[in-house]
Amino acid sequence: MSRRAAFAGGAAGLMGLGLAACGGNGGSGGDGSADGGSGNGKTITLGYIASWTDGLSTAYLLDDRLTAMGYTVEHEQIADAALLYTALANGDVDIYPSAWPEVTHASYMEEYGDSIEDLGAYYPNAKLTIAVPDYVDITSIADLKGQGDRFGGRIVGIEPGAGLTKATQEQVMPQYGLEDEYELVTSSTTAMTTELAGAVEDQKDIVVTLWRPFWANSAYSVKDLEDPLGALGESEALHFLAREGFGDDFADAAEFIGGITLDDAQYGSLEDKVVNEFGEGQEAEAIDSWLEENPDVLPAVDEG
Repeated sequence: MSRRAAFAGGAAGLMGLGLAACGGNGGSGGDGSADGGSGNGKTITLGYIASWTDGLSTAYLLDDRLTAMGYTVEHEQIADAALLYTALANGDVDIYPSAWPEVTHASYMEEYGDSIEDLGAYYPNAKLTIAVPDYVDITSIADLKGQGDRFGGRIVGIEPGAGLTKATQEQVMPQYGLEDEYELVTSSTTAMTTELAGAVEDQKDIVVTLWRPFWANSAYSVKDLEDPLGALGESEALHFLAREGFGDDFADAAEFIGGITLDDAQYGSLEDKVVNEFGEGQEAEAIDSWLEENPDVLPAVDEG
């Protein structure tokens, strides 16, 4: 059975997570392939930020398949990217599904990468964006300059510790000369999408930080603003990251996870199932439905 545990954050939270998680630093024991491919009840802990639905969707996908292999899977919901990378590097969680290590989280990889294993990239074309609803008549980030009053002087962002937040604050706003007109408002992904939904419903102008792949792009009919200065960086791949030693402790699981690749349509249908069609509390049912519709997408597993 899966267990979802809230993560409060901060040093005390990390200490508590270290006590609660069952897979840290090889604590779940042994080589997962030693019994012929079955996890034999050994525990793997997945750590992710639930409001970042690429990680949520892939966490439940891994949960389903690792459980089929005989593992016990636990979930730790962590509130901030820095804390998540710290937990992974410390071995308090075993896997971070759907990480952005190449560009968005490059600074975290510089700090923690020596204690992290990269199990492989599963999606090749992720990117950060600044976006507006389709009805807004601008096409480039450069067009925002001089129009601060129109948008209430606000760019609506997500979590303060997100790589997208850092890129917007340190690259986008200064490079495009937006600092005197706009404030980057940070809170959470959920708060951003709620404000975006309200603005779209009322046909009001709004500018938000977004990324692809993400379900809100289609749900709210938004368009990416062109980034002629390249302030948001290049496209990057989404990876499965693991704590140091995971591949030795769980060889069959690491091999399976490293073999996962999803294209745009496959990933899009996965996230749509989990977030929109089924929703919170029905993630397992969403994965069952997706696997029925995509029986040959994932590598085969030796079910325990």
